[in-house]
Amino acid sequence: SGPSLLKPSRTLSLTCTVSGFSLTSYDMNWIRKTSGKGLKWMGVIWSGRNIQYNPGHTSRLSISRDTAKSQVSLTLSSLRAEDTAIYYCARNPVTQCWDFSINIVSTCITISLCNIAKQNI
Repeated sequence: SGPSLLKPSRTLSLTCTVSGFSLTSYDMNWIRKTSGKGLKWMGVIWSGRNIQYNPGHTSRLSISRDTAKSQVSLTLSSLRAEDTAIYYCARNPVTQCWDFSINIVSTCITISLCNIAKQNI
């Protein structure tokens, strides 16, 4: 859930509510797809609660979770026109994506896209 239209310099806040599994057992990723481009990995909150971000977004991006509510949240500050995208939260289909290259994680995410929550901004 989240807004559908925001102005530049504002902050985007999205929440993804999951069901059927525990956030303490699976890694949750945020990715986005901009018009005419492929999927871009934004970051992941690991099942153990550690967080890792795409290096290009670390200063503007925050990912968190509330296990009691089964929710994962993304906050992206100082919005720019190029942040216009479809945003996805996606669960890793496997619990061991230890080789943390973006290509490997993107492959995991792509496999998960049948079970996504998406939000347009």
